[in-house]
Amino acid sequence: MLYYLFKYLRDEFGLSGAGLFQYITFRAGMAVVLSLVITLIFGKRLIRFLQRKQIGETIRDLGLQGEESKRGTPTMGGLIIIAGILLPTLLFARIGNVYILMMVLSTVWLGLIGFLDDYIKVFRKNKEGLAGRFKILGQVGLGIIIGFTMYYNQHVVTTREIRSGQPILNNSAETLAGEPYTRMDEQGNLHTYVQVQAAVTTVPFSKNHELSYAKIASIFGQGAVGWLTPTIYILFVILIITGISNGANITDGIDGLATGTSAIAGLAFGVFAYVSGNYVFAGYLNIMHIPNLGELSIFVGAFVGACIGFLWYNSYPAQVFMGDTGSLALGGIIASLAIIVRKELLVPIICGVFIVENLSVMIQVSYFKYTKKKYGEGRRVFKMSPLHHHYQKLGYHESKIVTRFWIIGIILVVVSVVSLKIQ
Repeated sequence: MLYYLFKYLRDEFGLSGAGLFQYITFRAGMAVVLSLVITLIFGKRLIRFLQRKQIGETIRDLGLQGEESKRGTPTMGGLIIIAGILLPTLLFARIGNVYILMMVLSTVWLGLIGFLDDYIKVFRKNKEGLAGRFKILGQVGLGIIIGFTMYYNQHVVTTREIRSGQPILNNSAETLAGEPYTRMDEQGNLHTYVQVQAAVTTVPFSKNHELSYAKIASIFGQGAVGWLTPTIYILFVILIITGISNGANITDGIDGLATGTSAIAGLAFGVFAYVSGNYVFAGYLNIMHIPNLGELSIFVGAFVGACIGFLWYNSYPAQVFMGDTGSLALGGIIASLAIIVRKELLVPIICGVFIVENLSVMIQVSYFKYTKKKYGEGRRVFKMSPLHHHYQKLGYHESKIVTRFWIIGIILVVVSVVSLKIQ
């Protein structure tokens, strides 16, 4: 919103300083600052409101140390995070950008599903909340929308250099999105590029780092590429969004864990968005250049700022819980970011904490059912799942568990960022 206003002031009246709003780095920095202000100020007021309305968390008796002290802590604090993300984004980003629109949709979509879940738990006094099938349906719906947009929208393109002997289009699933153009590198050499609509992703730690989904579809025959490529791509998008949003939801079990882990993962995707959106950096790092992707840095700045601001109240001992309103939204945001920046194959690394937490529940439940059927008595792999509760049962303090999970998250992010150059 402010981007368009200051652009008008600069173009029509030559207003001094208005040009600052043309710089992505300036607007991203402003988004971080504003999101921190919103979450810190609005957060305090929302907590008081939730306390007055007695909108508190219902704690299940899991036999964990300190769980009784959490009873009655205000929940639905994810509203603070969503406000801290959306307001700076609407103010500082170019709203017409397709990537910004997809991220705003992801935030609102899963935020609403989480809000419904929390509403049923708190106001309807139903501990089960929204039925699981409706959550899955909502996640699948978002996956279909993001997948279709990424595959079919004419503004979602990648840049490909035209070299001698290299075809502009590699298969029938790709289409041109404009005429070829030239750019000069730092050594003064001219290069010719073209924008292409193609379902591609980045393969980490590989010299030939670009993988086309059409190549996967071609395994079933060249005749299947045209219709099978979008099917495979959209199914993969659905899998990522469903898996990571549920993983973030499961991770939100102790104070500050999901919030901090999300901020760390979001920062990594912010780096990818900025360098991939800048043709100079993309060329230097030899990674995929995605035009207009840099605008996503404003959204990520607001996202990271909102998480850090919320952490002020959510760190141990938590004054507020985000509830499903926040956790589902955080997971959906991170999953959508991974898909949009074409780094979905890095999800197992960057989102390793979410995935391991998710797997710990699946392993525990599966093994319990298997042993109960085989031996007549259910057995467990972990003392309790998700994994963070296992460590609580071992006697580790919440703060130590959270800090170590954050450290693991940072290490995973460093490995993923290093993958930009190791090819």
